[in-house]
Amino acid sequence: MRNIYYAILLVLFGHIYNVCGLSGTNPVIDTKVGPIRGLRGTDGDYSMFLGIPYAVVNKTNPFGASLPQPKFRKVFDAFNDSAICPQIEEFNNTIVGTLDCLHINIFVPNSASPNNPLPVLVYIYGGFYTIGFAGRYVYGPRFLMKQDIILITFNYRLGPYGFMCLDTPEVPGNQGLKDQKLALKWIKENIEAFGGNSSKMTLCGSSSGATAVDFHFIYSHEKLFDQVIMQSGTALYPWSMLQPDPMAPLKLSKHLGSTATTIDEALAFLSTVSPNLLIAATSELDLKFRPCVENYIGNGEKFIYDYPVNIKKPSLGNVPVLLGCNSHEALASIEVIPPENFTHFGLFFDNLNQYFDLDSEELMKVQKIIQRFYIGDEKVSIQVKSEISKLNSDFYYNYPVVRTIQKYLDNGLDKIYYYEFGHSGERNFLKARFNVTAKGACHADELGYLFDVSYMDKNITSDDKLIIDRMSTLWANFVKYGNPTPQTSKLLPLEWPLVTNDFLNYLSIDTELKVKRRNFKARMAFWELFYKLYEKSQIGYRENTDEFTCPATLRKVIFYKQVIDGYSCV
Repeated sequence: MRNIYYAILLVLFGHIYNVCGLSGTNPVIDTKVGPIRGLRGTDGDYSMFLGIPYAVVNKTNPFGASLPQPKFRKVFDAFNDSAICPQIEEFNNTIVGTLDCLHINIFVPNSASPNNPLPVLVYIYGGFYTIGFAGRYVYGPRFLMKQDIILITFNYRLGPYGFMCLDTPEVPGNQGLKDQKLALKWIKENIEAFGGNSSKMTLCGSSSGATAVDFHFIYSHEKLFDQVIMQSGTALYPWSMLQPDPMAPLKLSKHLGSTATTIDEALAFLSTVSPNLLIAATSELDLKFRPCVENYIGNGEKFIYDYPVNIKKPSLGNVPVLLGCNSHEALASIEVIPPENFTHFGLFFDNLNQYFDLDSEELMKVQKIIQRFYIGDEKVSIQVKSEISKLNSDFYYNYPVVRTIQKYLDNGLDKIYYYEFGHSGERNFLKARFNVTAKGACHADELGYLFDVSYMDKNITSDDKLIIDRMSTLWANFVKYGNPTPQTSKLLPLEWPLVTNDFLNYLSIDTELKVKRRNFKARMAFWELFYKLYEKSQIGYRENTDEFTCPATLRKVIFYKQVIDGYSCV
């Protein structure tokens, strides 16, 4: 009888036991969705609640909106973070995943309590909206758990399930971003039960996860977070969006043997196909699915209603922003290209045509200008790969961040912290993945210093340990105070200054911290002039950025023409 009595107390008042930090006891938290049982961390003083479902995919329409998870009828055992949404995962190059994947992982230091609510860091993984998952295999919490903040990661749908965009009520587009929004709502409503401060939440992401953070920042009408961190990604990154392929369902269904002749028939068929088959077909057809402008006018909420380049939103408020890039963003992607491929002229420009609407004569002119700036009169070859790496770094990563900073300043934000991560160590994430030995930090390399990546060597070098301590402290300080250097110390010996309209200050993060101004200044000046010349040629650009509405009787908007002359209603 006594054991039953204690069990009942544990279920009803589990958060009290969590606060007390009783070792050897699995904490139970009483939340608005029901009781949730977690686990004690084995590598630090924290508890973890793994694989909590926050939403459910509609089985009859897995390409449409997900629904909030119903309340738990009994204690939910949050012990498993292995769920992964359908994809070809990057580590073994195998097709994996299930649609029962919309889960949240919460990591709570033992210091959290109702009397000591901790600020919250919510992290969105990257992977070009095609791959990625939220488990500890990559995103181990150990380093951040020492900083007295709560860390949260979560899964969202990818590829055709998350980003098929058909401008219909059933599949309007951006379902993966809407999954993220449901997760943020769940966190906002329930995090106080875990000892979190729902009024001190920072949304963070890397790569496409960072572009998603910016999408939430500039498009959301709800206050679901208070600060943002964007690591190598903003909404102005050229690859952050794609013009959708309205025939994608028919292409996929035909490839999989269906005789469907309409989009509705194709979707009905695809909803019955196993995720593995659909992901394989997507890969075999080389179909790309990413965020899109939603043009359907109906009762459903449009997440992205216009291209980011057109968004003017002075109502962003005084939200603290931390963002930046790595010193050699495109390094790994260039290093792995076979030498013979460098003779392919299109290596420079295959994608330029995707982002600007230029006739063939103008495109050739632009190509020559860019080529002369970066490699002069040299031929495209392996001998100039470092210059090609700089070009790709600048076009896809560095200058979009500079553009974003200026856009934020123009919209009244005055608390912006800008960084460049330059450390080259043994935990550089992407360089380690592809065995790249060249100096510099490439795209996503900072992840190994924020997260305890499971497969990395636990014997950490002294330099890498210094970077781990610095990165985790800077990020946690920002989460806590909205300022990464509220005071100087031996670890952080200088103050990280804000960006201003007069000075593009940034912190160079390496074994030696340095405050600098306007990195890659000549290259950034080139792209500033380029965009001034070709601003109106950007895909999706509109001079009139007043919000457009169609008459109530008209239900659909034609997708933007490549050179925008306004919306058209049909």
